[in-house]
Amino acid sequence: MQTLSNVVAALREDDYSFRARGGRRNDALGDLALEINALAAMLQSQRASSLEAMALVERVMSSMQSPMLAFDPEGRLKLLNTAGERAFGLSVSTALNRSAEVLKLTHLLKASDDDLLSLDGAQPTARWVVKRSSFRLRGVPHTLLVLSDVSAALHEEERTAWKRLIRVLGHEINNSLTPIKSIAGSLRGRFTSLQTSNIDRSDFASGLEVIENRAESLNRFLQAYRQLMGLPAPKLAPVSVTMMVECVARLETRINVAVMSVSDVELKVDADQIQQALINLTRNAVEAALSVDGMADEEPRVEIAWENSESEIVISVLDNGAGLMNAENLFVPFYTTKPCGTGIGLVLAQQIAQAHKGTVHLANRNDGQSGCRAELRLPHRS
Repeated sequence: MQTLSNVVAALREDDYSFRARGGRRNDALGDLALEINALAAMLQSQRASSLEAMALVERVMSSMQSPMLAFDPEGRLKLLNTAGERAFGLSVSTALNRSAEVLKLTHLLKASDDDLLSLDGAQPTARWVVKRSSFRLRGVPHTLLVLSDVSAALHEEERTAWKRLIRVLGHEINNSLTPIKSIAGSLRGRFTSLQTSNIDRSDFASGLEVIENRAESLNRFLQAYRQLMGLPAPKLAPVSVTMMVECVARLETRINVAVMSVSDVELKVDADQIQQALINLTRNAVEAALSVDGMADEEPRVEIAWENSESEIVISVLDNGAGLMNAENLFVPFYTTKPCGTGIGLVLAQQIAQAHKGTVHLANRNDGQSGCRAELRLPHRS
């Protein structure tokens, strides 16, 4: 009886290694000893299976690309996988058992199933679809949230929609522009031979000039838009960031673009495309700085610098202009606030960045200076 008592006490303490010896059938205590031994073996097997299943779950969670978080009824974080750490800049060692309010995840915890969110603390421009479910842990209900990054899919859908629109517009506009331009040019060439005295030649010439100029202007406008859809796949090759940035700075002649001296970095990118993106960002910065020239006490200034981390390089273009007024429409094709702008500069830069698995991000400066900070973020490639 003492032996059996010791085995049962060990089972109660989750120690399944004890067994009762000498048990045999057709004996009351022997039958009990054999049954307790069988119970201990079954519990030991179940615990081993449970530990293996838990190890598998942890392995799957750590390898998932989607952030996964779980909160208890009081809103305390109880589970966080590796993708969640990266997405929200958290660490399991310090974030677990802290409230969603402290971790600035209140909006996430309040999100409904299938909500589309842009979250502070996550990657810039990232869009997430929230999948919400519940489970019980030790009898206590918990909320499980799984996030899926749909930024790339949304960008691709947007790109496809604009591509279809431009294809239709291009077809219709070309059908009109080609004969207009041709006829206007022919009439202007024959104008000098007109001898009819009752024709107002000045009005006739002026009208033809307007038609021809507008047709040519619309044609240039259309060709600029076609650049958005004609971007080829990047041809990757190692290139020096210093070389690219200095080349872009030399191309700008309106003001002196300062290149902040930092250690050189080699990237595997399409140099022509990245330089074009930097040219567009630098041109915008210069125009922003010049737009307030004479209205501010300091001279127009544009600087280019870069920072290198383990995962990416961030090339920043800073100006001392008036800053952003309407950030929501920055990457909308055709939208521009400039009298002679085409509205494709930032869109083209963003598409080049996305083709390199990177992003373009613009925001007003937060270093005490007026103006805007444009960032071209490019991941390191092996």
